[in-house]
Amino acid sequence: MAYNKVLRLTKEGLVNLENELEYLKTIKRKEVSEKIKVALSFGDLSENSEYDEAKNEQAMVEARISELEAILVNVEVVNEDEISTDSVSVGSTVTLKNLKNDKVDTFKIVGSTEASPLKKKISDESPVGKAVLGHKQGDIVDAEVPSGIIQYEIIEISK
Repeated sequence: MAYNKVLRLTKEGLVNLENELEYLKTIKRKEVSEKIKVALSFGDLSENSEYDEAKNEQAMVEARISELEAILVNVEVVNEDEISTDSVSVGSTVTLKNLKNDKVDTFKIVGSTEASPLKKKISDESPVGKAVLGHKQGDIVDAEVPSGIIQYEIIEISK
């Protein structure tokens, strides 16, 4: 998979991707290789589901390694010290108030590869992430989500 665009990541996101790549190259590759060796020892490959499964796992590991290597070539790390609290950017933590239901939520805006909605980390490419980027505290923004348009007020911006 070739990535032509620059991906913005926090330092934490970069470390996580580098750690995953290291794990896949040093540990997971060896584990899969051992599974293939064991499956080969069973003999006839035409009816050897363990071998087929191990080869499929090997293909997935190698594909993920290639994907991570391509991502890491085009990474721009966000300098946490340079994150402004004047406007929302990648690396900002932003508190938003949904103007329809008055619900308040806090999210960290991160690069697309480190997004994790359950951990309150949303991508700068997500509908809400895109809507708030560049805006200031007190601004009201419209986020076009699958269910329609949601208006948010930016309550606070922090690092």
